Amino acid sequence: MAEMEASTAAETPRIVYREALVRDAADQAEVFYHAVMQGAANHYSLTQRRAWARVLPREASAWAARHPLYKTLVAVCDGRCVGFLELDMAAARVETLYVWPSLGGHGVGTTLLIHAERLLLEQGFSAVEIEASLMLFERLERRGWENLGEEWVERGGEKLKRYRLRKPLSAVET
Repeated sequence: MAEMEASTAAETPRIVYREALVRDAADQAEVFYHAVMQGAANHYSLTQRRAWARVLPREASAWAARHPLYKTLVAVCDGRCVGFLELDMAAARVETLYVWPSLGGHGVGTTLLIHAERLLLEQGFSAVEIEASLMLFERLERRGWENLGEEWVERGGEKLKRYRLRKPLSAVET
């Protein structure tokens, strides 16, 4: 995937989108941790967020080990990963999508999803699925994702609510 620049407003920093490199893994660990602990604070209890954050170690090696498993796209600002998406190409499913909390609502996650959707379209897929947290669910529904139902997932002894969503893919973004 070639590097792509986001068209940004004056107050939004310049962000480049590309495939992940091993050097992005440490930043991915931090983005994940802070997105869960800070970004999800209005949707999940502290106990739930701590259990969720412990799912993966806060170490670069844990995230680098995932790169061969998923097509990983990153949003990079000033040389640092500030958001990422892991795509299971065989299943046409977004495995993870996390953005640095202060950049939430600025289109970083949406742009990562658009790039993932394009990759899936190029491979002949007609739809994409995701299991979305409470903080992502409403945003995706507004963008045309279909709610396939509520789920509960267990993380470290804690139950967390999420939703399975599906979106038909089209060459024209809606």
